[in-house]
Amino acid sequence: MATDYLKRILTSRVYDVAIETPIEAAPRLSARIHNTVLLKREDYQQVFSFKLRGAYNKMANLTPTELKRGVIAASAGNHAQGVALAAKRLGCRAVIVMPTTTPAVKVEAVKALGGEAVLMGDSYSDAYEHAMMLEKKEKLTFVHPFDDPDVIAGQGTVGMEILRQHTATIDAIFVPIGGGGLIAGVAAYVKQLRPDVRIIGVQTEDSNAMMRSVKAGRRLELSDVGLFSDGTAVKLVGSETFKLVRQYVDDFVTVNTDAICAAIKDVFQDTRSVLEPAGALAVAGAKRYAALQSWKNKNLVAITSGANMNFDRLRFVAERADVGEAREALFALTIPEQRGSFLKLCDALGKRAVTEFNYRISDSAQAHVFVGLQINSPEEPEKLANQFRKKGFDTLDLTDNEMAKTHLRYMVGGRSALAKDEILLRFEFPERPGALTRFLRAMNPDWNISLFHYRNQGDDYGRILVGIQLPTGTDKKAFKEFLEGLGYPYWNETTNPAYKLFL
Repeated sequence: MATDYLKRILTSRVYDVAIETPIEAAPRLSARIHNTVLLKREDYQQVFSFKLRGAYNKMANLTPTELKRGVIAASAGNHAQGVALAAKRLGCRAVIVMPTTTPAVKVEAVKALGGEAVLMGDSYSDAYEHAMMLEKKEKLTFVHPFDDPDVIAGQGTVGMEILRQHTATIDAIFVPIGGGGLIAGVAAYVKQLRPDVRIIGVQTEDSNAMMRSVKAGRRLELSDVGLFSDGTAVKLVGSETFKLVRQYVDDFVTVNTDAICAAIKDVFQDTRSVLEPAGALAVAGAKRYAALQSWKNKNLVAITSGANMNFDRLRFVAERADVGEAREALFALTIPEQRGSFLKLCDALGKRAVTEFNYRISDSAQAHVFVGLQINSPEEPEKLANQFRKKGFDTLDLTDNEMAKTHLRYMVGGRSALAKDEILLRFEFPERPGALTRFLRAMNPDWNISLFHYRNQGDDYGRILVGIQLPTGTDKKAFKEFLEGLGYPYWNETTNPAYKLFL
């Protein structure tokens, strides 16, 4: 019941380990989007995430006998550190099962807090199954990352603090959603005391199980989820969180990778803090929702949920932030393969700052140029494309083309006559030693690799683009089984117009 959650949240024991995090203004961002953006700084917690609230509240409510036996959790990130810290404070054993793909920095963080890190499997699902086995074998208590009333109540103290700290008008609170623990707790508290405050859930476009489930009226399990915002990459939301979200959450908004990168940059510019992708998700959602609703002069609170960012990942974030903030547009421009064409093209570009320019001589009458330009608004790419066409250049706008942004801009070179019957596929796979080898060994030796691009971007997950030539008569069913058997998210890019122009 709602009143039960109010009581649970008000009596949560989170402050044995958690701090009451401040609400801070984001003045530069607020001025730019013409709304007041306030950041609820959960990235200030000891483990740089809100997760310790729910983990500790769950464990603090265990019986002395349960604590003596110890707890177990499955996690590759912030929940793992929250459980380990809670166990250290309560003096109990904590076993954390983590995928073998977990970055060493996170494994060491768990060990530093006294947790026993067990590495098992390639994914969270593998780790979860092993944790369930160990729970029974060693009689441990499982601490769920989101689908538990005590965990939800612990996370709900974030909402309690927001209402206590900001007594003036709040038009909307934006909350990132993975499994739903944070938004379920925040919504259950806020909507009972301040029903006028809108609760908006934020998810990535490629990992939106909660939004889809609410629309369908039942929990839906996604076959694949995007991996950039790893803290919210959940295929199936919790049953308890789903129930509360259906009851209390007003609306949802989704954002893409570029928008998250732009939000990380926004927060850095206002606070000099670096959030992880999931930590900046609510900020990206607030920006997009305000634009979609044409909001002006509203008071918006965004929960910055975490800052466990791998330093090397910043390279990728910096590259994509300008696209996400409509500061860079990408185009494929076709020019005649003759003297003077470059000069004519540069004249067409005018005085606008060029961020990228890739060209390779062609043996045909026409050449294709990959161009990046600095822009100031989301409307500019379309206007620029029309200007180029009026000046006689065939133009393809690649600003929103994922393959072009992740791979093509680093490998423009021209199509080979040998690339006959080529299928082009884009994959995401765990970034760890042996991942590429596993991919290649799984392939049928009769299938020929005709193109391959991989670039380490400092992320937990790698991205590859591969061209595969299948011999005539190849069993398409066997090829599909190969793709599904890998267990990696993939996209067929064979019909991508950028591929046809450049590769």
